[in-house]
Amino acid sequence: MVIPAIQSLVADAAEPDKRGLAFGWLQFTGNLGAVFGNIFSVLLASTTVFGLAGWRASFHILAAASAVAAFLVYRLAVDPRYKKGQNGTYYQNDPITASSALKETLNEAMFVIRIPTFRAIVAQGVAGTFPWAALSFAPMWLELIGFSHKVTAAIIGTFSMAGSVGGLLGGWLGDFSARISPNTGRIILAQFSSGIGIPLGAILLLILPLKSSSTAAFEYGAVFLITGLLISWCGTGTNNPIFAEIVPEKMRTSIYALDRSFESFLASFAPPVVGMLAEHVFGFVTSSHKSETTDITPDKMNAKALGKALFSAYAIPFTICSLLYSILYWTYPKDRDAARAVIEIDKEVSPGITESYNLKPGYFSLQYDEPEKANNIIIKDKSTELQHILSDT
Repeated sequence: MVIPAIQSLVADAAEPDKRGLAFGWLQFTGNLGAVFGNIFSVLLASTTVFGLAGWRASFHILAAASAVAAFLVYRLAVDPRYKKGQNGTYYQNDPITASSALKETLNEAMFVIRIPTFRAIVAQGVAGTFPWAALSFAPMWLELIGFSHKVTAAIIGTFSMAGSVGGLLGGWLGDFSARISPNTGRIILAQFSSGIGIPLGAILLLILPLKSSSTAAFEYGAVFLITGLLISWCGTGTNNPIFAEIVPEKMRTSIYALDRSFESFLASFAPPVVGMLAEHVFGFVTSSHKSETTDITPDKMNAKALGKALFSAYAIPFTICSLLYSILYWTYPKDRDAARAVIEIDKEVSPGITESYNLKPGYFSLQYDEPEKANNIIIKDKSTELQHILSDT
């Protein structure tokens, strides 16, 4: 619920040529907090805090930390939509009710869904998040190979941290690529990041020997490290910055929320698909089936079957993801320019609005313009298409 609003806030606060890096820092700090939070909760689980079991206390601590963070944001955070000295007072055309707010939200959602670039990114995102969801089987796969719990945790932790740093690196590279080639730089970066995952996945899941020695642990850790660094560029370097450019500012929360809902829902099917592939296609034998046979299937045979299933759920989606990014070569420049045209009209509507334009449904200006004047400017505008966009939103 909160993440789309945070992403919209980051998009508003960051300069257009530094949005990728800003989203990279957001991903890095979020993942870093998740890593330390997991470690803290595990250490707390076996203790007692003021008479509460540790695992129960962790929920209370999380709630308290969230409340403190919300209070600090309310008291200290500065809305990036206003310049210093502005009080952010709106002129309201019509009173906002629950029904009108819902209608505005649905209108925004329908407008966003009609944008070709959004549809292309969501389509690739569904394919692109599939491998990440499938990697939930990675700890099980490593333990079937023979690695201990500690070694498995270290390897997976390395991959998680590499993904965090990779997101930061990808954001910076996305900004750099966009400065060199505004129309294609971010797209090329995303295609490289998704495409490089295929050979790296083959090395990791199919080529490396199924051994659990110290040397093997180093090899697996190194490949996981490189993989995490290179396949995590798409979100911070391409998707999130492009989303901020193809809609008017007030719709940014909607576009991030819709993207997250579509991708998260469809990617949730990845683990069941991997399980079915491993068991019904590649010969993974469950414990119940082992008891019915005279020969006990070695864990490494199951590791091999699971590795093949993981690679199938890894390589095919990444291939589709890389191909779908090609659509953006045609749609992204047009959608970005259309959004800029809407912003230019908003500037004419409200000269006192600074960098932020038509920010909320039902409002037209911040400081200097009367609503009637704003409406007259819109009516006089010659572009009927842009009038339609503004009236819809």
